[in-house]
Amino acid sequence: MESTNYFNTFIEIAEDCPAKAGEIPPVKGDKKSIANLQYDMLFDNPYKFTSDDILYTVFAMRKEIPERELEVQRQVFFSKGQPCFRSSPLTKRYGWGIHSNEEGKVAMYGVGTEAYRKFVSDGSIKKTKAMRSKRA
Repeated sequence: MESTNYFNTFIEIAEDCPAKAGEIPPVKGDKKSIANLQYDMLFDNPYKFTSDDILYTVFAMRKEIPERELEVQRQVFFSKGQPCFRSSPLTKRYGWGIHSNEEGKVAMYGVGTEAYRKFVSDGSIKKTKAMRSKRA
């Protein structure tokens, strides 16, 4: 089974992210976007879920997978590689860094905050950048 989980790692915003602070993704229409759903899960539950938990839950919600099929479909979902939070709109567009603790549980921190700066300067934490939206 493939995994998107990181451990003791901070995903910094993309180099071409336009946000100067963490932004709440706007809701467009009556259906929440991937960014809205990820934001809601992370904002309300810091360090409660792993990256795998959030990415699969958002996928299942958007695909309206019945509860009785969730576990089987999770195995199918992770039977091949999935994009991680480095490709999330939160890190690419809306200015949120994602920290994964030693257990792989995640929380988000807005760029420009003291907490975000501490993660970036902490030498004991691995750092990686979110993927750019545009080619260099």
